[in-house]
Amino acid sequence: MKKALLLLLLFGHFSCNQQPDNTKHLEERIDNLEQQLADTYKPGFGDIMGSIQTHHAKLWFAGQNENWDLADFEVHELEEAIEDIQKFQSERKETQMIGMMLPPLDSITKSIEQKNAALFKSSYTSLTNACNQCHKAAEMEFNVVTIPETSPFSNQDFKPVK
Repeated sequence: MKKALLLLLLFGHFSCNQQPDNTKHLEERIDNLEQQLADTYKPGFGDIMGSIQTHHAKLWFAGQNENWDLADFEVHELEEAIEDIQKFQSERKETQMIGMMLPPLDSITKSIEQKNAALFKSSYTSLTNACNQCHKAAEMEFNVVTIPETSPFSNQDFKPVK
């Protein structure tokens, strides 16, 4: 019985040692996948900021028309865009400053929950000022954000649906 067990162990050991070494092949596959991942599209900072500019304007017109559902939607879009900057552009110094947008967005959220147009306007002004403060801190003060005067969205009605 001991001889049979010893033979079985030797055979098993010999069989395992005859397996091809896949380490090099697996390392090459990992390197290839890492390269593919590095080449995957990631939105640029300017792309995301363009999206923020659009939602900033839409938020204004939604609030001015007291379309609180749309205003709530646009605030969440702004928050998602900020999260995208933090996720996809974490290495940029501007990303470290983006948090200054959160207090004004919180205030806007409260104004929407309360359906308070006056609070909305002052909170929106604070948000716009925070944008400009962030641009100045990032040495991009040439990019001045203002409260929109006319809607660039001729294909959207900002009045609430009755």
